[in-house]
Amino acid sequence: MNLICKFLVFVFFALFFSENLLAQLNTIPGAVTTPYPTLMHLGLEWVIKGDDNQNGVVVVFYRKKGSRAWQKGIPLRRVPADSNKTTTARPAFTWNNKHSGSIFDLSPNTAYEIKLQLHDPDGGDAERLLIATTRPVPEPGRTAKVIEIAPGFYDSLYTISGTVASPVVYRCSTGSAVFRFIDMTNKEWVFVEQLVVKNDDAEGVGIKLNGAKNCVVRYCNINAVYGIVAYLPGATNCYFSDNTITGICTWSDEAMGADGKNIGEGIQLTGSGNVICFNTVKAYRDCISFMEDEHAAEQTCNDIYNNAIDLALDDGIEADFCTSNCRILRNQLTNCYVGLSSQPGLGGPTYFIRNVMYNIIHAAFKLKRFSRGDVVLHNTVIKIGAGLGGNSKMDHAYFRNNLAFGGPDAGLNWGGFGAGLPSAANIIAPGENSSFDYDAVGVEGIPYKAFIGDRDFSAVEPHGVENIRLLNIFNQVEFPVPLKPVSIIPDLRLKKGARAIDAALVIPNINDRYTGKAPDCGAYEFGAAVPHYGPRLRK
Repeated sequence: MNLICKFLVFVFFALFFSENLLAQLNTIPGAVTTPYPTLMHLGLEWVIKGDDNQNGVVVVFYRKKGSRAWQKGIPLRRVPADSNKTTTARPAFTWNNKHSGSIFDLSPNTAYEIKLQLHDPDGGDAERLLIATTRPVPEPGRTAKVIEIAPGFYDSLYTISGTVASPVVYRCSTGSAVFRFIDMTNKEWVFVEQLVVKNDDAEGVGIKLNGAKNCVVRYCNINAVYGIVAYLPGATNCYFSDNTITGICTWSDEAMGADGKNIGEGIQLTGSGNVICFNTVKAYRDCISFMEDEHAAEQTCNDIYNNAIDLALDDGIEADFCTSNCRILRNQLTNCYVGLSSQPGLGGPTYFIRNVMYNIIHAAFKLKRFSRGDVVLHNTVIKIGAGLGGNSKMDHAYFRNNLAFGGPDAGLNWGGFGAGLPSAANIIAPGENSSFDYDAVGVEGIPYKAFIGDRDFSAVEPHGVENIRLLNIFNQVEFPVPLKPVSIIPDLRLKKGARAIDAALVIPNINDRYTGKAPDCGAYEFGAAVPHYGPRLRK
């Protein structure tokens, strides 16, 4: 071997070993936290060092405190440290090297024992035991200060703070008390119940909660361009439930999309620990949304569930700039330009679980600005263009057990954008850390085709179900005609014998109660009742 060859061999081994010496493959476990418990969910954050090859896993077990049997949770997601791309006008958001995830569908006001087991093939195994408690359903209690408002028309209501022992309650129990504006800015422990808000101003706000903590808005009827808002510093541990919120947007081509002639936000907030559930929100630019860029505070452990969303001219639910453990589940979205947005997810996980979307235009899942950490499970989608879609570069995405139909796009350009490639699936640039399997996809009115990245669907999803038809999956469900909004929402439960039945992957704490040989693809398990969407009857 001549000197040049020896030198090249030396350089190769020097580079190889220096790279591996710099990489820390084993895991050094750090602190575990359970930030912002909500009524039904607990978020888990296990900060680590190392594991540069990202092959460490954390298995989750949980049980009610005092119980004997452990239940298995969905494993935590591996989230490598990073930051979002930014400009000088838009501050960067960074996140730690960690394992992160949630325990779902727990009982309110209940203590749980949690066992986390970390395993890294390169070393660093560890176990952690902890106790965390879910929040109670907010109730004023007997020591509350109740301000009963007489029926009538009023201009503005400026609330005062209460305490945890004696919250302040504003309500109208008989008749209708109508306000133009309700101010809950920087207030704590305030309940606003059974009130009406009508604000006809061109950019009028119904209820403002900037800086609010532990506040409640429920059983209200709100008509305003901006229904409920909580801008910086945001809302913390607030509860918005059983409201009917209506905007002014109407369905038209020129009104759709980010640059369309649309206006208003149904519920728009930033902050953490907030719960938005069982509301009807209709006729807005975005029906439910989080803040973006310099307008966003930390947005973690927020829950959006069992809402009825109709007529969103941009996004049905805009879960943008979620840092971790935001949970969007069991929502019904109809007549929306975009169904669910994560633009971007900031490491995640951001969970989209068992949502039902019908007559969606541009995208069912708008995962843009290099979104990371989106977990998409058991959703049902029927839309023009691309059915199961992701229309931009993303990474660390995890898709399982979804049911989606695409179809023709009517040859139209909606709001400056198309409906995606007419196909059963078209996931664009999914990233090497993303994973797809066990989804069921089909088309109506066009030849079948489906892609994930630049590969055929079947090459990526070995357990996926392909080339299904509406008539074989549902009972009397028609493919939507997007020229007008539908007024009757079809029943999207599976019919007997559908190929999506028993075709899904078992995911602990997500689909444990399946009824057949295996779980079913889509939002509804065969034979199960449809969840309640929108406001519940007052007790």
